[in-house]
Formats: sequence, C-alpha cells, structure tokens
Amino acid sequence: MAIKKTLSFLLLFGLFFGCNEKKNDSKLSGNILKRTIELHPDSYNVAFLIMDGTYNTEFTAPYDIFQHTKYREGIKAMNTFTVANTLEPITTFEGLRILPDFNYLSDSLPPIDILVIPSAEHHLDTDLKDTAMLNFVKRVDKNAIFMTSHCDGAFVLAKAGLLDKVTSTTFPSDIAKYKKMFPSLKVKDSILFVHDGKYITSAGGAKSFEASLYLCEYLYGKEVAKSLAKGLVINWDLNLIPKAIIPQ
Repeated sequence: MAIKKTLSFLLLFGLFFGCNEKKNDSKLSGNILKRTIELHPDSYNVAFLIMDGTYNTEFTAPYDIFQHTKYREGIKAMNTFTVANTLEPITTFEGLRILPDFNYLSDSLPPIDILVIPSAEHHLDTDLKDTAMLNFVKRVDKNAIFMTSHCDGAFVLAKAGLLDKVTSTTFPSDIAKYKKMFPSLKVKDSILFVHDGKYITSAGGAKSFEASLYLCEYLYGKEVAKSLAKGLVINWDLNLIPKAIIPQ
C-alpha cells in the first residue's frame, strides 16, 4: 500500500512540474520572437524590409556592409534591423528562416533613415498588391534620407509611385518587364546601380555589395568604403563600377 501511495505521489509530482516546464518553454518562445534591438541616437537607422520569398543575397550583402560600419571609428555608423508584417519567422526563397525585429503593422518603429528593399520572389506580382506594405514604404519615404532597392525591389518602389521623377534600374533580366509595367519611368540598363536624389536602385545579386559600398563611400568617404570592402575580401574601386549617378 505504501508503495502504491509513493508511486501515485511521484506521478502527480512529475505531471505538475512537467506542465510548469512546458509553460516556461512557451514563455521562452515568446521572448525569442520579441527581440530587443539596441539603437544609438547618433547613428543612422537602417531598416531592411523582408518577407517570405526574400532572396538571401539581396538581403545579406547590404546587411553585411552596413552592419560592419559600427566597427569603424569616427563615423556615424548604421543601426541595422529588419521589419516585416509579422514577428513570426519569415522564410527566404532559399529556405533560410529569419526572425524580424519589428512588425510594421503593429509595432512602434524607430525613425528610419535608410530603407533597404531586397528582392523577393513575388515582387513582380502578388507583393505589388499588398497595400499595407506599399503604404508602409510610402510612409518611410516621407522622412528617410535614402530609399534603396536591390534587384526586383525596384518594382516595389515604382509601384509605390516613388520613382516617377527619377532614373532607376533593376535586375537585368527583368528590365523589359520593368519598362512594360512602368512605361513612364526613366530606366537605365547595363549598369550595376543608379543614384538619383534619395533613391539608389541596383541590379542586385552579388552586385548588391557594390551598391551598398557606394552608399558607404558617399556617406563616409573612400577610405572607409575600402576598409569595409577589404574586410569582406572585395576589390573596391568606384571608378571601375558601371553606374549612373544623376547630378542634382
């Protein structure tokens, strides 16, 4: 009888603490989804707009370049963070899962100085019908210092009506579609990026590094850009880059 009572007690003990353990796991999971981002007021706030289907390279190339600015002394470095329409993990085209830092639909976002729009799988079709996303881009544009895109991210800027008065470019194979969808735009071909006013649009792919290094050279000077490039084993010489810089 004593053995039965002991076994019953151990069973209840296990169930009680087992349930508590699961609750703690759930709480931990919630904390992971809401990360704390340290933002410094004397830095540029750089937001990366990500969503399901975002292409790795167009996201990671500029992120690497910009994030590394905080390891350079004597400059106004960049605070890099991601924004999406959720805090749940998004899945890139290549299958990488990323936890967004902010939900632009519900969170209070810090001021965004530079918005980066990497290319995503549906930037030529369904994403262009996402009015909440397009309205977010328009809101950011009002106060941003720079609006940048890589590859087909230019389609988002164009659909938001932000490239109507400037020259832009996009992924080489999609130039024809870009011109057909937005026939009134001024479009450059056979170059890696265009800088016109506050807008920098790039061909994307691995050349997203070049467009990002250009912005760093524009903001910080040639030596800082070369230093950032060297850290990523990139030979950087702006004079050798096919580009269009539109005089203001």
